[in-house]
Amino acid sequence: MARKLDSINGEAPGGAVKAISNAEAERAFRTILQWIGEDPDRDGLRETPNRLVRSFREYFAGYDEDPEQVLNKTFTEVEGYDEMIVLRGVTFESHCEHHVAPIIGRVWVGYIPDRRVVGISKLARVVEIFSRRLQIQERLTAQIANAVENALKPKGVAVVVKAAHHCMISRGVHKRGSDLVTSRMLGVFRDQPMTRSEFLSLVNADTIE
Repeated sequence: MARKLDSINGEAPGGAVKAISNAEAERAFRTILQWIGEDPDRDGLRETPNRLVRSFREYFAGYDEDPEQVLNKTFTEVEGYDEMIVLRGVTFESHCEHHVAPIIGRVWVGYIPDRRVVGISKLARVVEIFSRRLQIQERLTAQIANAVENALKPKGVAVVVKAAHHCMISRGVHKRGSDLVTSRMLGVFRDQPMTRSEFLSLVNADTIE
């Protein structure tokens, strides 16, 4: 089976799509194993290139899914409900695009509906789709908020992401115990301080475990 992983959107520059086969990916992983000084033909590593292909397929499954399709089904029978809806502490695992090191954290998604709502599992699924791509946290935060904004056209959307980055934990400065916090506020969450404060109070009531 071929896999398209040429860019953040699965397309090569200029719009051309190049399909990479599993066999080609396995050969690349074998080369990397040799590069670090290992023997990919020894017993413990003989199946590792294939395992890595399967692992990467799982890590980056978000390239194969469309968040707009996930949010396509909405509900209008809400009996006039127009208060804040917040899904708190959605866990995620991603990989930074600079070092392909893990990013592990949680996401808080809030919105104020304008006659339409979406199932809460769909919000969690959107987080999953965008996180299972090569990412930087700032873009991940914006993508989640923009997807909800585009699908629901709510009165406002708020997203906060808190995450630990292994590119600075396991390498580089080797700093443990810190996390990066990013946010995106749209609509009333940007324009009305009291609404924003209410959302942030719900965010700050939780911490990353």
